[in-house]
Amino acid sequence: MNKNNISHVFLSGILLLFLASCEDFLDLKPISEATTANAYSTANDAEAALTGLYDSFQSEYYIWDNIIFNDIISDNYYAGGDNPEVFAVAYLNFTPTNSRLFSNWSQIYNAIAKANIVLEKVPQIEDPKIDVDNRREQILGEAAFLRAYHYYQLVKMWGGVPLVIKPISSLDPSETHLPRNTEEEVYQQIISDLEFALERLPDTYSNSASVNKARATAGAANALMATVYAQKPDRDYAKVLEYSIRVEESQANYVLLSNFAHLFDGNHYNNAESVMEVQFTGDTEANWGPQLLLPPSLSGDSWRKFVVPSVDLVNAFDAEGDVIRKNASIMWESAPWADEFWHNEVGSSIPFAFKWKSANGWASTNRQYIFRLADIVLLKAEALNELGQLEQARVELNRIRTRVNLPPTPATNQQEMRMAILNERRLELCQEARRWDDLRRMGMAVEVMNNLNEIDLRTNTPVDFNMTEYKKILPIPQQERNRNPNLTQNPGYN
Repeated sequence: MNKNNISHVFLSGILLLFLASCEDFLDLKPISEATTANAYSTANDAEAALTGLYDSFQSEYYIWDNIIFNDIISDNYYAGGDNPEVFAVAYLNFTPTNSRLFSNWSQIYNAIAKANIVLEKVPQIEDPKIDVDNRREQILGEAAFLRAYHYYQLVKMWGGVPLVIKPISSLDPSETHLPRNTEEEVYQQIISDLEFALERLPDTYSNSASVNKARATAGAANALMATVYAQKPDRDYAKVLEYSIRVEESQANYVLLSNFAHLFDGNHYNNAESVMEVQFTGDTEANWGPQLLLPPSLSGDSWRKFVVPSVDLVNAFDAEGDVIRKNASIMWESAPWADEFWHNEVGSSIPFAFKWKSANGWASTNRQYIFRLADIVLLKAEALNELGQLEQARVELNRIRTRVNLPPTPATNQQEMRMAILNERRLELCQEARRWDDLRRMGMAVEVMNNLNEIDLRTNTPVDFNMTEYKKILPIPQQERNRNPNLTQNPGYN
């Protein structure tokens, strides 16, 4: 069963349409009721536009497809479900015509279009209310962070992509048929946006965690900066360390929760470990993803579910003796269908992805973390190790292990520590859209996927994932190339 509530529209149409209207302003007066000339004239208009920009985190990509293209694509989860295009991703059979690629591309560029509007229009607003408590600069900082975050999603999946950093005002090919910028140019734009944002973003906005965790803060910008410097091709681990430390030293006082299970039990939203999270409140602001993953006892339906934990992931938990994180991340239940990797018989017990725990009829309030401190601590450990500071890396890694009652890491050299950190990130961050990025960053994607021993029980034969170097980035969507003849395809794809 599928839930596809996102319309597939061409990028140029999205960008032009946004100049005339915006549908995501919640309780604020929609700008579509105003004329283009006066649409951005008040402080309230600026806040409305920013609200629409944050609502992009409730698109299908950020609810669902980011997990497909980071966890299912890797050794963490099987596709499950019944969607041929998701199966194709799981088996690393990437084609430019897979419609999920185009929907992701379109949704992310739609979010960038919203950011561009805010960054262009807000400086022109003459309403004095917008400058109370430096709010204008904060809004610009938030928009710059969000644009950087969306471009990071694009560049890590596709490499170089067109940089659109101004609103598009016409369908003239000179504005809409943009060629690809290089990967390096996109990363530089991301860093530039984050530097701009960090000059304007506070550590906190108020005493309310529901505000501070919902909005872009200096902590979120520093977390993204650390992530970017780790992931970019010419990675800079000194910068990763610098920005990781900035997150930890923030006046927002981020701390690791003592109980790992509290991160995902649905009762500790906006907790002290959370740097930023999507604020699902139910009703029209709901997370429909849990309905796709959770077992019949929790979802209330009996169709085959997606994102099935892999044998390899479960074995990794067991090999580490990691009972706490395994129980918080995976639930076992008898399934009214046959699973080809666990038990090819109806009614057998299989694992379910369990970091979301409440389906609530497609209207869950279960959250997704955009960033949380444990992720950054492990990036810090990675940076220290790559900089030759083995013992300091050990201290950081053991902070994460101690929380879940695991003994100190036995790693004795840089390579062992590198693999220990990679494995720790796998167990800590499964189902949080990190694994594929980690494997590619560490140069392990080809080796890990081709060495997997996953047996299809229908035929009792191992799966050949046929992973190659070129598959480390995705093909440019064919629909977008049909629209824009200046877009070149990534090597290896037709």
